[in-house]
Amino acid sequence: MHLEKTLENSAAILTEGAVIERLHRDTAVELDPFIAHAGLIYDETGKKILKTIYRQYIDIGLRHNLPIIVSAPTWRANPERINTSVFQEHRTMNQDCVRLMTEIRKDYAGYSENIYIGGLMACRGDAYRPAEALSQAAAKEFHTPQAHALADAGVDFIMAATLPAVSEALGMAAAIADCGIGYCLSFVIKKNGAVLDGTPLHKAIEKIDSAMDPKPLFYMVNCVHPEVFRQGIGQEIEKSEFIKNRLIGFQANTSSKSPEELDGLDYLDTSDPAEFAESMLSLHNQFGIQVLGGCCGTDNRHIEEIAKHINNCYAGKGE
Repeated sequence: MHLEKTLENSAAILTEGAVIERLHRDTAVELDPFIAHAGLIYDETGKKILKTIYRQYIDIGLRHNLPIIVSAPTWRANPERINTSVFQEHRTMNQDCVRLMTEIRKDYAGYSENIYIGGLMACRGDAYRPAEALSQAAAKEFHTPQAHALADAGVDFIMAATLPAVSEALGMAAAIADCGIGYCLSFVIKKNGAVLDGTPLHKAIEKIDSAMDPKPLFYMVNCVHPEVFRQGIGQEIEKSEFIKNRLIGFQANTSSKSPEELDGLDYLDTSDPAEFAESMLSLHNQFGIQVLGGCCGTDNRHIEEIAKHINNCYAGKGE
């Protein structure tokens, strides 16, 4: 089933919890400073650990009979970063990462049609520093090679995530739209509902939707705490009701600290998985958030609890 149909027909879709952050905590692997976890696919130990994490998340979808989105480990695998890393000879890194995800999906037989592989992309600079963002024109040129590599590799859609600025998001959207593949954009927001560059989220979505053909399948927020999301999106909906139809996904942090604070933290700031899931279910009920997953501080326990809470909700056994 195409992702678009699943979005139309499913009340809730799981997506993964943290991957890169979990790998940072694992002393058995070392992440390349330029391409993060993409290079692990060329190391037997790293590849095994990656597969374990992805399968933990997919197994949750299987157990609870929910569709799930998982993203290839390509968040930092743009050509510039690949060429700067020790993996510069691996020109097909994006395709190789997607191949890993496809191999994992094949192991799930009948359930495999409920697993959607996203090609994950990031902004060029620091995800929490909007001043580093590219202009729209520069972003389209910069991100086009990776977008085409992911589309050609056969992903189900492309996700540009942890975006701090509208200018670069516009360029990324243009690059992906030229590939003829479905895509979504996921922003980091403040408590007032603005993207980190100060643009109100509803204005950002309006601008991108009006400029792109095709426009994104949907929008998400990631890397903020559920309460930040609740406050911000509540304010945005008051300004523009249409945002409820376009913003349908959220990957939440377990910590209430800002992304900047978490970026330099030397310990794991997390929360109880059941309490986290209750917050996510509340957002699902209040705002119609359909795609539910985790970011910093989460692991398979948090996604398991989300799945349990969703199924209990629709079975009439609880909120």
